[in-house]
Amino acid sequence: MSVPVTGWDAGNVYHAGVHASKTPSDSRVVIEQKLFKFVDQFRMEEHFIYREKIKRNAEGRNYSLAVQLEHLDGVDRALSDKLKTCPADFLPLFEVAVQNLAKQLLQDDKIPTFQILLRSNETIQDLRKLNSEHISQLVRVSGIIIAATNLSAKATNIQIMCKTCRQCKMLPVPGGFSGIQLPRACDSDPTEIGPKDCGLDPYVVIHDKCTFVDQQVLKLQESPELLPVGDLPRHITVHVDRYLTNKVIPGRRVTITGIYDICQNSSSKKQSHGVGTRIPYIRAIGLELDTEQVGQELGSFTHAEEEEIIAISRRPNFYNVFTNSIAPSIFGNRDIKHAIASLLFGGSKKILADGMKLRGDINVLLLGDPGTAKSQFLKFVHQVAPVAVYTSGKGSSAAGLTAAVVRDAATREFRLEGGAMVLADGGVICIDEFDKMRDEDRVAIHEAMEQQTISIAKAGITTILNSRTSVLAAANPIFGRYDDMKTPGENIDFQTTILSRFDMIFIVKDEHNDARDRDIARHVLGVHMHRAPPESAVGEIDITKMKKYIAYARLKCAPRLSSEAAEKLSSHFVAIRSEVKNMEQQSNVRSSIPITVRQLEAIVRISESLAKMTLSPRVTEQHVDEAIRLFKHSTMDALQSGEVEGMSQAEVARQLKVVEKEIKSRIPMGSRASTQRIIKELEKNFSAIVVGRAIDILVRREVLQYRNQRKVIFRSGV
Repeated sequence: MSVPVTGWDAGNVYHAGVHASKTPSDSRVVIEQKLFKFVDQFRMEEHFIYREKIKRNAEGRNYSLAVQLEHLDGVDRALSDKLKTCPADFLPLFEVAVQNLAKQLLQDDKIPTFQILLRSNETIQDLRKLNSEHISQLVRVSGIIIAATNLSAKATNIQIMCKTCRQCKMLPVPGGFSGIQLPRACDSDPTEIGPKDCGLDPYVVIHDKCTFVDQQVLKLQESPELLPVGDLPRHITVHVDRYLTNKVIPGRRVTITGIYDICQNSSSKKQSHGVGTRIPYIRAIGLELDTEQVGQELGSFTHAEEEEIIAISRRPNFYNVFTNSIAPSIFGNRDIKHAIASLLFGGSKKILADGMKLRGDINVLLLGDPGTAKSQFLKFVHQVAPVAVYTSGKGSSAAGLTAAVVRDAATREFRLEGGAMVLADGGVICIDEFDKMRDEDRVAIHEAMEQQTISIAKAGITTILNSRTSVLAAANPIFGRYDDMKTPGENIDFQTTILSRFDMIFIVKDEHNDARDRDIARHVLGVHMHRAPPESAVGEIDITKMKKYIAYARLKCAPRLSSEAAEKLSSHFVAIRSEVKNMEQQSNVRSSIPITVRQLEAIVRISESLAKMTLSPRVTEQHVDEAIRLFKHSTMDALQSGEVEGMSQAEVARQLKVVEKEIKSRIPMGSRASTQRIIKELEKNFSAIVVGRAIDILVRREVLQYRNQRKVIFRSGV
């Protein structure tokens, strides 16, 4: 006599003797008994943890059980090794053992089969190092989910019926994707139903009587930080079923424990592959969200780690200590480092009573000359932020930044694949060469920067994706270098709509100063000689601690404004607006960098991030003062950067108008004059910088034209 045992996923039937075998190592009954004993008797500190979990989950109709492999290692190492090397054979027995224990604990024989979810602390394997030696073994890999299909129903057992004699029977569905072959002839017993001639292929599937489980297909891409330079990221298909479905969305970092398996899909059948060629995939039996993912559950930090983080936050002058640890190999740029520190922590996200959401993420733009270490700042942030994506403007399209609609090769249906801003959800996206992006691509991220969502309406797919990310962008001015003779509007080739979404805009100039040049040269040479320069190229807080500290602060700290701080912010915003209004009235030109209510919210976010940096629950006046100072040294300085030394912007604008009239009066329509002669004549009464700028403006308006290698100017317009 034999007892049928349903196999895991494949639906195979195993036959084992009722009486215990004399060779326990080969007996499935003995293995099942060992697994039953493990889940029944394993305990920690007088708690039978698996017995309690089974009872609690079954009562809540959650028929799954998460098992830590290290627990089984401690009880029976040989059994644990067998589970790792032949998981597809042993997991069915494990599930039956848990089901039997649940029936015994709850005194209910109708409890369905439990799903075993394995968890492990073993070393994560590199996705590109998985090969044929790992087939059918347990593997543990991590990466980013870049696509997830809709749920589909997968049959585990199908009922078939003969069209002629009406005989019915159940067939188990094998694992993988090879499908199932129906019998070509009816095998019913003729002694029971009489003579028959059912013919070839008599069976049809009775769908109502089949058993199904939920299944979902994920696409896992290797982590960007593990990607070798110059290589394309590898990805692998992951199949999840039952209680592992609908657990992740594109953009989430996960660690997957599963069986490395092979299949032959429909696309490979059409191509001329060899008979034995198969495509690898992973059958997931454990799914963990990355513990470093910002926004995870509170249990992701141990008690010792929390104590260490709180001790770091209480260090005297911690604000400067943390700032000095940001890109320590880059000389100076203290205010930029302060701004990057604020960006890494971010402000507090708010959801208002009417459902409106206010972002807490801070956006920073570094605009300036080449060779000022803008890209190095971006690379450092990419390393230190818990979640970060690095991209370059010229190599990024609108679809690559937001989301792409692709056609599934198997189902021929359209589906979404998240772009860089979706993958950076909950972290930072670093966009280099921001000025080299096409205008239509840059417009695609407007919504993502302020509303922090990406709306998609393509190929019949209408949806909204989350992109709760900070943007750190680096760009060059129109002429490659920042021209002090031109206004910010003439140097910055960005629309007001994109500039207003940046909380801080830094204009980084490569100024010629002998003392500063000497300090920079000494610092750079010290770094190249692998010697610490006087300022020390090693931060007090290393990158690993910084990453953990930032994740903890973003997770557990959400400071709020005090009434005194709010009053100071209000009066300061009114003062800034009136100052910009006066500047615009005097110069009769709208400022290229707008000061709107978004900039007030920007100062609020900066204040909250400074409070979050020291794990403070309240934003005080000191935090607001530093936020105002940072804003003045970034966006307000950029706004006033067109001023000539010793002259206000209003005075420069007034002189420009007068100089333009003088030039027009000296050069009649259709005539020409020497450039040097005009400049020398006007320099007697006006600044040389103002005269040069006036000529450039008239040339741009096509009133004047340069001739003869700029030695002569010709008046061609009014």
